[in-house]
Amino acid sequence: MTDILSKLSGSFDKAQAAGDLLFFSSTIVKYQESTSPIEYEIRLCPALQNKPALPTPHFKGTPEQTKFDPFLPPYNPNLWIGELSDADSGEQYVVLLNKYSVVPRHFLLVTKEFRSQASPLTPPDLVQTYLLLAAGRKARQPLFAFYNCGDISGASQAHKHVQFLPLDDEDGPPVEYAARNVKLETPDRPFTLPVPYANHVFRLPDRLWSSSPDQLEPILADAFLSLLDLAISTIRHDTEYPANKPSYNVVITLGHIYVVPRRQEAHMLAETGDELSVNALAFAGMLLVKSERELEAVKKEGVGNILRGVGLESVHDLQVLGTAAEARDEE
Repeated sequence: MTDILSKLSGSFDKAQAAGDLLFFSSTIVKYQESTSPIEYEIRLCPALQNKPALPTPHFKGTPEQTKFDPFLPPYNPNLWIGELSDADSGEQYVVLLNKYSVVPRHFLLVTKEFRSQASPLTPPDLVQTYLLLAAGRKARQPLFAFYNCGDISGASQAHKHVQFLPLDDEDGPPVEYAARNVKLETPDRPFTLPVPYANHVFRLPDRLWSSSPDQLEPILADAFLSLLDLAISTIRHDTEYPANKPSYNVVITLGHIYVVPRRQEAHMLAETGDELSVNALAFAGMLLVKSERELEAVKKEGVGNILRGVGLESVHDLQVLGTAAEARDEE
């Protein structure tokens, strides 16, 4: 893991110089609404207006039925960083630089064989993801991970991949500050942040980053499954949910796992008429806009309202009551 992280900077510079990786410079605007515990980072990147349009991903069928899969070999040698293998399952992964980067050293953990981006993260996926985060801590290269699951999650490729963004400090993405400030009566149960959209969060044990892969797997798998159950339950409460597989976003830090159910892929800005694509980064507290006009439109509508528009209404109180009732029945 550490070897892979040590290659990132040099490989990023080499790929950019060769033209195999496109980097779009940007500036960050901090923005917080009075009703939100999250200070959002809105990244203004005008150069993205010239980014090539990516084909719509196909979430059904085999890789042979898709037009092109950039995550199958042969890999571009300038984007290839290394390979990983899960010792217990034998699942293999390749680590690739993101071809279109707004943040330097943005990289991907990709299943070597085709797996669908509409499928949940597996225990090996979770372990390898967390080991990379732990390696980043050890190497003083803080990271967080995110996963867009399903066809209305903001995913841009059908081949399963977890994305990693480097951070300037160890505090984590903006949402992490809000999560850390929640005082839990029952630390081993999921909780929710006080924001306008449904979200489900699990606080991981202290110093989990020092654990072995065998110790990590049951903890991460149980945490993720509990959050996924809540997300599916939230979706079932929405009588107008689109007739397709559930979509959701996942954010993973050293301290928490977040799962946010989705009901649509993009938000139409009333001020400009532009479609604002939303993926897991927005729920990590990081939004991306392409112009000053779009930035002002986002502020005018409110980030919370935008995320509620692409997310679902929280039914956390009902879910807590249901859990309490189940606990009484078991007594």
